Amino acid sequence: MDPAVRKAREMRKALTPPEARLWGQLRRLRADGFPFRRQTPFRGYFLDFVCLRARLVIEVDGRTHETRMEHDRTRDAVLLREGFKTVRFTNEDVRDHLDWVMDRIRSELGAGVPHPDRFAIVPPHEGEGER
Repeated sequence: MDPAVRKAREMRKALTPPEARLWGQLRRLRADGFPFRRQTPFRGYFLDFVCLRARLVIEVDGRTHETRMEHDRTRDAVLLREGFKTVRFTNEDVRDHLDWVMDRIRSELGAGVPHPDRFAIVPPHEGEGER
């Protein structure tokens, strides 16, 4: 098995409490045509959450990201070159203002969904579907 896939599976089992809380909400967006994946390997990075159809990456940042700003900027630039927009929230945003976070995500999803023929909707990885 690919080491990145193995690591992603491990990361899915060990979501932080804010990530787990947000994942519960993001899964509901599947009914609106926006299936999200979690801890997805992409170009050497692991994306907290990604909707491939909307080309939207959602990151939940803890305190460790305060010292990794340059790394995050580089990562976001790589994703942007690949056609993805990254939206970042803090753990505190998710914990204390989940409604606002979800409103912002819905707004981003409605802002610019690429034409469906441009990007294929890829089925979820094993272990990523509804349980």
